[in-house]
Amino acid sequence: MFSIKTIQNLIFLGFLGFLLSSCGMGADARKYPPQPELRVKKNIEEGRGFRLMDKAKIGGTRNFEFASSNELWRASLDSIDFMPLASVNYSGGIIITDWYTNKKDTNETIKISIRFLTNEIRSDALDIKVFKKICDRDNKCVISSHSGELIKELKKKILKTAKIYEVQKKDKNFKPYQSPKIYGTK
Repeated sequence: MFSIKTIQNLIFLGFLGFLLSSCGMGADARKYPPQPELRVKKNIEEGRGFRLMDKAKIGGTRNFEFASSNELWRASLDSIDFMPLASVNYSGGIIITDWYTNKKDTNETIKISIRFLTNEIRSDALDIKVFKKICDRDNKCVISSHSGELIKELKKKILKTAKIYEVQKKDKNFKPYQSPKIYGTK
């Protein structure tokens, strides 16, 4: 019987042989241009290589933006920065807070979810849901969907802040990690 060490060595040699066989040893240098960019392009066209960013082209452009450059995203996080976050997914376009209790009423907690429907700054770009949990003294809780002024105020604050971020971004001294100076808002 073979020992475990022998089997491991055979697997390693087989893997090493596979890697070395795919290196393209014995290629004729006269068939390839001397400039690296042209060699890479030729290899990719012939199916001999790949670029990680080429996979990102599928279904979209190569213009990637980070969360800090999306005004709606930043404004939403800044507007609910007093609340603990339960889930934040930029690529999925959703922010979900954890339950938040106001110091005045400890029996009532709220949870907010913000879904991004578009990156454009407009009133229908956000789907905001607020959930209210009210617990009695026996710790029996009732959770309900809440609609009303809180959603309207939150949406207004997010859109207003996002618009300020958009104006600041156009400014040549744009610094994406600084909060805007908003006067007259809470």
